[in-house]
Amino acid sequence: MWAGLHHPLLRGLPFATAAMLILLSVSCQKRVARGPLKEVRLGYFANLTHAQAVLGVSSGEFAQAIAPAQLRTQVFNAGPSLIEALLAGEIDIAYVGPGPALNAQAKTNGLGIRVIAGAASNGVIIVARPGSGIHTMADLKGRRLATPQHGNTQDLAARHYLSAVLHQENEDNILPISNAEQSGMMSRGQIDASWAPEPWGSFLVAQAGAQVIAEEKDLWPDKQFSLTVVITTPDFLADHPDVVQKMLEVHRNWTRRLKQDPQKYLPQLDAALFSLTGKRLPKGVLQSAIARVQFTDEPSQQTFATLANWSYELEFTIQPPNLAGLFDTAILHKLEKGAPAFLPLPPGEGRGEGEVAKDFHLGKRANSTKPSPRPSPGGRGGRRALVVEDRQHGRDARATGRTDRDRQKEIVRASSGSGH
Repeated sequence: MWAGLHHPLLRGLPFATAAMLILLSVSCQKRVARGPLKEVRLGYFANLTHAQAVLGVSSGEFAQAIAPAQLRTQVFNAGPSLIEALLAGEIDIAYVGPGPALNAQAKTNGLGIRVIAGAASNGVIIVARPGSGIHTMADLKGRRLATPQHGNTQDLAARHYLSAVLHQENEDNILPISNAEQSGMMSRGQIDASWAPEPWGSFLVAQAGAQVIAEEKDLWPDKQFSLTVVITTPDFLADHPDVVQKMLEVHRNWTRRLKQDPQKYLPQLDAALFSLTGKRLPKGVLQSAIARVQFTDEPSQQTFATLANWSYELEFTIQPPNLAGLFDTAILHKLEKGAPAFLPLPPGEGRGEGEVAKDFHLGKRANSTKPSPRPSPGGRGGRRALVVEDRQHGRDARATGRTDRDRQKEIVRASSGSGH
C-alpha cells in the first residue's frame, strides 16, 4: 500500500499528506481476495540480535516452511531504512528495533505496521575509549558519544539519558556513526564512548580496547527491555495469515534453541554472519555478546510505551504516543497454545498496552507530561517529525535544504548504520 507514495500524482506533496490520501483511497476500496504467494520477502540485519532470522535463513528452515513460495531476503544496515522498505511494499516481514517501529506507527497514524512477535531483549552495552577518563555513566556528559544511527533505538535511549538524567542542554555530542566505523574512530580518539548493540559492543572491547561501563538493561525496571521484534503490515497479515504462522513457527523454534543452549549454535551463527558480511568477528566476541542477549517471542509493550514517550519528549514525533493497534500477537499466542511453554514472561511484561514504566531508572524530563498535541510541522514541535533521518548530527530538514520530494526519492535509500 505504501508503495503508492511514489505515484507521480503524489510527488511534491508533504509525506503526511500523501500518506493520508493513500489511506483514504485504500479505505474506500473493497479488499480483493489474493491467491497463493509466489514469494515471501524477509528483511533483517546481519546481527546477533537478529539470530532467529539469520539462522532461519541459513538453515533453510524459512524456505522449507513457506514452499512452494520462494523466500527472498534483504539484509539492512539500520532500522529506519528497513521501515521505509516495508512501507514502500518492498518487504513483507522483518526484524527491527522498537524505535524505528514506533516511527512507522506515528508516520502512518497506526495503520501501516503490526508487531507480531518479540525476538531479543537486552544486549546493549555502553563502552568507553581507554584513556578517555570515562568510568561511570555520569562521565558521559559532554563527551563524544556514538550511536548506530540517528533515531534508532540506542540513539533514543542515549539522547534521553543525557537530557533527562545528566541534564545536558542539548544532545550535540551524540554522533550517529555506523557500528562498523566506530572501532577505527575510537582507536584514533575521534569518539569517546559508544551506546552499542551486541555484538558491536564486544567488538569495540576486542578491537579498540574499550571498557564496559554499563549495560543498558541495568537502567530499566526488572532489567529487561525489548531490543528486536518481528513486524509486518496489516495488509500482509490479513491476506496471508497462513504464511505468517509458518514463519513464526520457524522463529519460535530458533528462539527455543537459543534459549536452551545459545553457545551450541555459535559456530552456525558465526558462519552465517560471515556469509552475509564477508568478515569474521574476533575470537570470543560472539561468546561474550550472546551472554548479554535474551531471546524471547514476547514483545514488551512496556518498552514500546516508554520509548514512545521519549520520542515525543525529544520531538521526533509531534503527537502524544498512541500505540493502539500496534501489537497483533494472535497468531503467536495460537502457536503457544499448541506447544509447551518455553519460559514464563519476564517480570514487568504484564503491564497493559501503553503503560510506561513508572520506576524507570533513566529519569524523567521535567516537561514530560504534555496534555496537548505539538504545533503543526511548520512550528518548532514538528521540525523533526515523520522522517527521523531529516535531522543528522543536529541539523533539521530546513537546515539541510531537503524537501518532501527529496524524502520521497530517498524513501528506500540504503543507510550506513547497523543498529535497531
